[in-house]
Amino acid sequence: MKNLCFTLTLLCFASLLSAQSMKGAWQLISLNGEKVTDREVIKIATDNYFALGSKRIEDNSFLGAAGGEYKLKGDKLIEKRDFDTYDSSKINAVKEYRLTWIDYKKVQISDSKHTKIWKKLFSEIDELSGNWVITGRKRGGVMMEMKPLDRRTIKILTANRFQWVAFNSATKTFMASGGGTYSAQDGIYTEHITFFSKDKNRVGAHLDFNFEVIDGKWHHKGQSSGGKSIYEIWSPYSETYPNALKTQN
Repeated sequence: MKNLCFTLTLLCFASLLSAQSMKGAWQLISLNGEKVTDREVIKIATDNYFALGSKRIEDNSFLGAAGGEYKLKGDKLIEKRDFDTYDSSKINAVKEYRLTWIDYKKVQISDSKHTKIWKKLFSEIDELSGNWVITGRKRGGVMMEMKPLDRRTIKILTANRFQWVAFNSATKTFMASGGGTYSAQDGIYTEHITFFSKDKNRVGAHLDFNFEVIDGKWHHKGQSSGGKSIYEIWSPYSETYPNALKTQN
């Protein structure tokens, strides 16, 4: 009996450790002890990158976006942000936050100014889960290579949520962002837009595309919201930017 109890304890402990991962989709539910009810803030995290977007619930107006590389080290969350519309001084700077797991689906992240509680929404993955950067776009019938430098467009997907962001980390310039929920099944990729920085009237739109992963790259074809034909190639961010921080879960 003692051996059985010991084994069960180890299994529970191992399960807790495996659950303590930032990978997945999260929603901000508390800020400095107050419930967050007037806005929706969603954070999407993959192995070593995260992005978040925020909108006002009342009228879907865009409030802000932030994201970049991260890793976990003990009870610390270490970030190096590539974009941040709330506080540009955080861009390219390494910041540490205290990480406290409340339970399997809630985590508290705090610094000297703010204490935030995030609730995990989903953690499921599919073949498009990950962080991607655009490296090719067809123009005039010719696929043009796009070299990702400081100016880049990324799209991060996991757990039924997506967010794309265009930014320049060197100049600390933010161009645009949008996101929402998605599905990727049987070669059809569908987006449901829940926020868009340039036009809140795009919220609620559904976009369908054909997709295929070829040699590790995401081929994305269809019609844009403006009716234009698009063919894009997205490459894994970790391969394009190999010096990214690595998680230590």
